[in-house]
Amino acid sequence: MRKLLEKLDKVDRRIIYLLMALSVFLPLALRLNYPIPVGSGPSRDLFDTIDSLPAGSVVLMSYDYDPSTMPELQPMAVALTQHLFSRGHRILAMAFWPQGASLSQEALTAVGDSLGAVQYRDWVNLGYTVGAGVSIVRMGSSIRAVYPQDRDGTPCDSIPMLRHVQNLRDIDLVICLSAGDPGIHAWVMMAHDRFGVPVGGGCTAVSAPEFYTYLGTGQMVGLLGGLKGAADYETMVREGRENTPAGLATPGMAAQSIAHLVIMGFIVIGNITYLILHRRGRGEAR
Repeated sequence: MRKLLEKLDKVDRRIIYLLMALSVFLPLALRLNYPIPVGSGPSRDLFDTIDSLPAGSVVLMSYDYDPSTMPELQPMAVALTQHLFSRGHRILAMAFWPQGASLSQEALTAVGDSLGAVQYRDWVNLGYTVGAGVSIVRMGSSIRAVYPQDRDGTPCDSIPMLRHVQNLRDIDLVICLSAGDPGIHAWVMMAHDRFGVPVGGGCTAVSAPEFYTYLGTGQMVGLLGGLKGAADYETMVREGRENTPAGLATPGMAAQSIAHLVIMGFIVIGNITYLILHRRGRGEAR
């Protein structure tokens, strides 16, 4: 027993690194789909809000993030797009971050093709613009004042979906996926507080607590926080549907959970080994 403990005490750190790498890689490679119970909370509130919208509602989605936060926010974008299209809603996409316009295009085309959603009838990608709060105020009067054409250069006046969408008051819900500033704060202060448009959002896990105040005051209808929020939403989108893929966040949560268990295991083993060997060493010294 002592020899085993001494080996564990002096285990090569490269073995620890290897086990950690495998605990992350294998769940992602095998796309493990652990059950994720979703109770009441901000994720469920956002899902229920979208479910309660009448079919054909126009939802503005602002993709305010870049590839550095893509692992947390892109799964939200895909799951939200699946839910919106499956409910018969239309998506008006835009971005205050330059790369957000491309990331939104990826989600819209991939999900749209799989669900039969057609560009300019079911969704429009306006692309990137500057100005954040100033642009939102201008959109409150006229969306075309900020976006005379979409991301591909098509004039907004010639897009069928936008015939009856003139300003923010014609938008049924705003969803901002935010990695920082500009992002959710601007949409809450301008779109909700000034024009009365309901606002929901998604953000990285580290920034989620700063938006809880908005939830408590009713300035936001719901919030997806980090990879857990994205996995919650994927789970709700799959409820009652067969052969629906697990999405991007659910396997990520499996990898995260297994990696945490491996870390906890090493901590427990390390402490037990240290305590036993240290106590025996003191006893032999006497």
